[in-house]
Amino acid sequence: MSEKIQYKLLIINPGSTSTKVSLYQNETLLFEENVFHDAPELLRFPHVNLQIPFRYQVILKTLEKAGCAPEDVDVFVGRGGSAYTQPGGVMIIDDRLYRDTEAAVGGSEHPAKLGVMLAHKFATEYGKPAYTLNPTNVDEYGDYACLTGIRGVYRVPHSHVLNQKAVAEYHARSLGKRYEDCNFIVAHIDGGITVSAHDHGRMVDGNMGSDGEGAFTPTRIGTVPVLSLLDYVDAHSTDEVRLMCSRSGGFVSFFGTSNSDVIHELVEKGDRKAALVWNTMIYQIAKMIGEMSAVLSGKVDGILLTGGLMRFDDIREGIEKRCGFIAPVSVYPGEMEQEALALGVLRVLRHEAEAMTYSGKPVFQGFEGIDL
Repeated sequence: MSEKIQYKLLIINPGSTSTKVSLYQNETLLFEENVFHDAPELLRFPHVNLQIPFRYQVILKTLEKAGCAPEDVDVFVGRGGSAYTQPGGVMIIDDRLYRDTEAAVGGSEHPAKLGVMLAHKFATEYGKPAYTLNPTNVDEYGDYACLTGIRGVYRVPHSHVLNQKAVAEYHARSLGKRYEDCNFIVAHIDGGITVSAHDHGRMVDGNMGSDGEGAFTPTRIGTVPVLSLLDYVDAHSTDEVRLMCSRSGGFVSFFGTSNSDVIHELVEKGDRKAALVWNTMIYQIAKMIGEMSAVLSGKVDGILLTGGLMRFDDIREGIEKRCGFIAPVSVYPGEMEQEALALGVLRVLRHEAEAMTYSGKPVFQGFEGIDL
């Protein structure tokens, strides 16, 4: 009987340069809109939390345009992040998860956190349930991926887990295999860029994208030598550097815009500055893929490239040239996040899976039996 119930699920997915909104009726997509926000538009807000009223109005206008009232929605689903690290799967958005997300207790101020906050706001206003799935801080890391050279400072996952896992599962099925039986390197390439090693169904390592680690991106600084960064901080403020880690670095720092179409058009016109910046980004992504191949001991079934920037063929060509020797390269432009959010929560609504409750504690609790 549960299969016959018709659920309307509103999927809310804020990114570093966009707000994506989808309405599903069970498995059927009724409408979807992706509203682009150039970096200067979002930099009007000193803190990412202050974007809530702006993004809320974007969603209301999108619903109005589609002829749907928010009270007609049965379930609100938001992309998540910024709370303490969590296990993978569907999680109920409750007051505790909302508060920890708002406070960014996990240490990352990624715009994805706004998905949880907006879903909670809608759910509270209209008396409906709210869920999230595979947030940016799902922790499946091994010990080697956590330890750093500073006692008491650890690496934790801040990645595009939702899309990476959805793409990896889809690709495994295309091979006639299970995700749990494969090793993949998955690169999400968009306003933020994260590259992760997936070892038999677990995302065991990757870069902390919104923390300024890895390749620079349209909005992020990427990895910068620590001493050089300290020199930069001496002439600027810590808040400025924090902002550049996730919202005003990369293309924004070089060109004043995060609009990749504008930068790529300059590349095609032969602009030397644009070509240098663009091709360096590709070079740095390839380096990250090489790192993840070492994590997997060279046993890689596929390199999967996904995200909005994969609409540009030269990114695939550059990565294939440098990394094709590691494993076959497959491209999935855009992302599969909306469908993954909808179908994951739908399974919970049909009692085919169970939703978790946020514990308020990080997954990583230190190294067992070792004082570090």
